[in-house]
Amino acid sequence: MDEAVSTLTERPAVGGLTTGAVARLLGVAPTTLRSWDRRYGIGPASREGGRHRRWTSADIRLLECMCGLTNAGMPPAEAARAALATTSRPAPPAAGPGERAGGAGERASRAPGALPVGRVRRECRGLARAAVRLDAQAMDELLTAAIERYGLLAAWDSVIMPTLHAVGRKWETAGERYIEVEHLLSWHVSSALRRAASQRAPRSGAGVSLLACTPEESHTLALEALAAALAQQGLPVRMFGAALPVEAMEEAVRRTGPAAVVLWAQSRATASRALVARVESIEWGVRGARRRPAVLVAGPGWAGQLPPGVRHPSGLAEALEALAVISRR
Repeated sequence: MDEAVSTLTERPAVGGLTTGAVARLLGVAPTTLRSWDRRYGIGPASREGGRHRRWTSADIRLLECMCGLTNAGMPPAEAARAALATTSRPAPPAAGPGERAGGAGERASRAPGALPVGRVRRECRGLARAAVRLDAQAMDELLTAAIERYGLLAAWDSVIMPTLHAVGRKWETAGERYIEVEHLLSWHVSSALRRAASQRAPRSGAGVSLLACTPEESHTLALEALAAALAQQGLPVRMFGAALPVEAMEEAVRRTGPAAVVLWAQSRATASRALVARVESIEWGVRGARRRPAVLVAGPGWAGQLPPGVRHPSGLAEALEALAVISRR
């Protein structure tokens, strides 16, 4: 049992945990928990005032058993009967052929195993479990809740990135396994970032920040997080994504006249000092009042090979602060 789960089940909150708290802990959509309770009796043994669900340590242990069995590919009804067999609660009726998982209407995924997330926030553990189960609804709900609760910067650093790193480490050591987990999680992270970015209109008068990966770079999520953080601050941004060709980058700079350009490189193989010099030399505007963009490099690929005078923010917060200052000049 995970340390975070063990601590909660040994010393549960007074009166028990809410359904939302249990969902964040275990990486199961709240709607799925309610469906399991309604269909199979996998829910709180008692309710406050007869209505409000409160999960005790015994309830959570039962739910953990249910999750473990469905993660292994067992249909929900069979998993519920097996889990309830360890308690005095009545088991659900036998399932018909083709039984579907409760909540999202999808059959339980054959999850290959837990992700090594280490000592992280509870939400990170829940997101990792949802990713391994390929539970799209749970991932969306957990990502949205984390961003709303902690703010985009903190959610990225303490929930999203540790989970992405855990997925990456897992599939690197497991051959071709877990690639589907990384792809699905990345898609839902990208979707959550775009939802967060759409909540505020850009302020007038602020300079535009142009964000692009170097021509050979395909990793975009960190740059998408920066784009979303800028948008949340009301700062204009143009996000050009992966592998932008040099000629296209030059044209984009001339057409948008950005206050700053951020070039992302995940590895040393995709970082290019010559590209930085080329972007720094681009001018726009009328003769006699031409301007050039401030160029920032981002990502681990630039370590040890920074061009002279070019800034390399150490993280999302530092990059956001630097671009906020530049855009207001």
